[in-house]
Amino acid sequence: NNRDLRDSNNRDRDQQQQQQQHNNREQRERDLLRDRDHRVEREQRELRDQQREREREREREREQREREREREREREREREREREREREREREREQREREQQQQQQQQRERLEREREREREQRERERERLERIGIERERERERERERE
Repeated sequence: NNRDLRDSNNRDRDQQQQQQQHNNREQRERDLLRDRDHRVEREQRELRDQQREREREREREREQREREREREREREREREREREREREREREREQREREQQQQQQQQRERLEREREREREQRERERERLERIGIERERERERERERE
């Protein structure tokens, strides 16, 4: 009887141990599955974070390139304005040269006309004096003839 009781106790204990081992295995499996799920979630989250960070970085680079292109366009506009100012200065310089040459030409022409008038005036004066001289000579000639 005692033995039966002991055997029964042993069987119960063995059964409890087996059940406990079975429970432990199941718990370990659940823990492993849970850990694996957590790891997968974490890895996916990290991947999404990395992806967002790469997108933000591409966006910053794109904005940076756009700002650089805008600065380059502004520098080009400034160079164009400077070229236009230079062309304007060149046009003004050429205009001043033309006006100066025109004034010099007009002054040369005035001087030339003035010298021509003075030359003609001297020529007329010479001819007048010559006529007077000829006239006086004739007058003296007539005087001598009268004498």
